[in-house]
Amino acid sequence: MGRESDFLRGSLHRRSFLKASAAGAAAFAASGMGFGRALAEEGWTLALSARSLSNPYHATFAKGGEDFAKSAGLPFEVLITEGNSEKGIADIRALLARTGGKLVLNVDPNDSPDARVIVEDCQKAGAYVVTQWNKPDDLHPWDHDPNYVAHMSFDGVPNGKAMGEALIASMGGSGGIVALGGILSNVPAVERKLGLDQAVAAHPGVELLDFQAADWNETKAFEIMQAWLTRFGDKIKGVWAANDGMGIGALEALRQEGLAGSVKVTGIDGIDSAIDAVRNGEFAGTVALPHRSLKSRGAGLP
Repeated sequence: MGRESDFLRGSLHRRSFLKASAAGAAAFAASGMGFGRALAEEGWTLALSARSLSNPYHATFAKGGEDFAKSAGLPFEVLITEGNSEKGIADIRALLARTGGKLVLNVDPNDSPDARVIVEDCQKAGAYVVTQWNKPDDLHPWDHDPNYVAHMSFDGVPNGKAMGEALIASMGGSGGIVALGGILSNVPAVERKLGLDQAVAAHPGVELLDFQAADWNETKAFEIMQAWLTRFGDKIKGVWAANDGMGIGALEALRQEGLAGSVKVTGIDGIDSAIDAVRNGEFAGTVALPHRSLKSRGAGLP
């Protein structure tokens, strides 16, 4: 079976997908109420493991999980990795021990190799796990049935390309751009960068001045952008970021130099601050995914 078989991947028109997601979330919530009560009586716990709640993207995921847990009458816990794979795995192991394996876990692994360890630990404990975004290509739910329920992700190439095209259009079709990537081994980081590369290749007048990984981190993106402004100066006509958080970090550096709006930024996630930046003419675009309903669906899958 191919890699696509592992994924719930998005290629629908956004409006259609949002409608489908809302319906799916409602169905999970409705069906989960009676089943959830039975699980609650048996002492099961729902949990989310993610990088940081300071990122509005992950905060929205947590809210979706909380909403589903409340509808199902189950306790809900949030584990924060702080970008540290060892901490993420250790916290999950501790929760598995504390719950005696009666755990339904939705996890966004900090790095792709982490997923294998987490899945194997959950299977040994008798817990159920859904992974999101990151996993090795040879790790499949059917090899760990029934404990590894699903892997959820989206093809990042179209979004990366679309934001590259939007940025290039805002520059008039030519000029130098700089690009901020996520953790280099993360699947969405790889796919979104591939999309950017396709957009740049289609426009001979555009030069990618530099690409650096800011690891999905706003502060790191701010610091990289400051260094780029010193290094490249007015050669920079646009900034592409693999997520909105890094885009906002770059925008803050541009604001300090009085360049916000004249040097456009793009991101991915559709967080409120990025949407505001689009309205203010500082961002050339962002892409929104239905994170809250995805988390609710992920929590309900087992």
